[in-house]
Amino acid sequence: MEKRRVVVTGLGAVTPIGIGIDEFWNGLVSGKNGVDLITKFDTTNFDTKFGAEVRDFDPLKYLDKKSLKRLDPYAQYALVSAIMAVEDSGLNLEGVNKERFGVVFGSGIGGLKVLREQHFIYFESKTPKKISPYFIPMMISDIAAGQISIRFGLKGPNYATTSACATSSHAISDAFILIQRGSADLMISGGSETAVEVMSVGGFNAMRALSTWNDRYKEASRPFDKERNGFVLGEGAGSLVLEEYEHAKKRGARIYAEIGGVGLTGDAHHITAPAPGGEGAVRSMSEAIRDADVSVESIDYINAHGTSTPYNDINETMAIKTVFGKHAYELVVSSTKSMTGHLLGAAGAVEAIATLLAMKYSKIPPTINLTVPDPECDLNYSPNKPTDRKIRNAISNTFGFGGHNASILFKQLEA
Repeated sequence: MEKRRVVVTGLGAVTPIGIGIDEFWNGLVSGKNGVDLITKFDTTNFDTKFGAEVRDFDPLKYLDKKSLKRLDPYAQYALVSAIMAVEDSGLNLEGVNKERFGVVFGSGIGGLKVLREQHFIYFESKTPKKISPYFIPMMISDIAAGQISIRFGLKGPNYATTSACATSSHAISDAFILIQRGSADLMISGGSETAVEVMSVGGFNAMRALSTWNDRYKEASRPFDKERNGFVLGEGAGSLVLEEYEHAKKRGARIYAEIGGVGLTGDAHHITAPAPGGEGAVRSMSEAIRDADVSVESIDYINAHGTSTPYNDINETMAIKTVFGKHAYELVVSSTKSMTGHLLGAAGAVEAIATLLAMKYSKIPPTINLTVPDPECDLNYSPNKPTDRKIRNAISNTFGFGGHNASILFKQLEA
């Protein structure tokens, strides 16, 4: 049986460099830096005092006050990004079979804020009777998918993915596969995270994963730069509307691109460090290219995982060289984490959106703060300014703690 084609028809984003697709894109191409001193808690005793927070977020533009009281911020971001994506898609929900419309939406951690708040309520009161009845349904990492489904009345496949930094790339991949195999015609997929929180900053500091450049925090997220010294935590959400091609064509939808293929692999190596030489990333990119049935020479852009950590950036560069050979020096690579910070479970969705917009506008976002070239990272990373380039095919990479690798290949639509 011939595989059904899957296209992207709607996008929504809540990010540290812009809320909404237009603001996000303007932030990307202008090299906007979303990193600043943390305002959400007192960082006096923390090794890292900065992050990429979402600023000027007004959920009341989309959600009522009663709903907000029952939603952790991660779920608020998720819902708002999904509402934006549905609006962007131009779908008439009254004319859609909602039993064929589903949701796969992930979070690496879930409701950290409500977990911290309810934890202190218990310890201060010394009684579990003070714990909110909404605590569990606000905290759990699947509730964003459930809330999106409820909001729109979507009765198709509905679940969450959790695979650290690869979470929302897995969500998009699953949604793609579900439509491809005929289990749905439409899916909302993506991820959300609000990890600029006490326990996550403290925890990542404990494992020495975060940059501690408190005196140079605007320069701290510097993927592929020789002076990189750890990643910068970010937060936000991204949502994509995926649609079966004929379904989209029939309603005259505006199509961003086609999902050509996905590559999903495991390192089976270490809980936090990537496999030597980026071996797992080699296989995920190779599988996405094979699945899409395109040549390596047809890939014009890679939105890299590019975390600004010593190991990831070298290993991802090595992986790209292994897969693409001489073409590795002809394509363009960039890391939008240089601007947004690392959004953990939301990274894959937000970076997929960045990739799709780059394809739409034929402009590759820059890797900012790349000022001291690392001899081991010697590809074209679009340093500090965007690159004008028509993009035929592009890959978005995400790799997570636990050895989870996901590569999504987007193709310009061919009729």
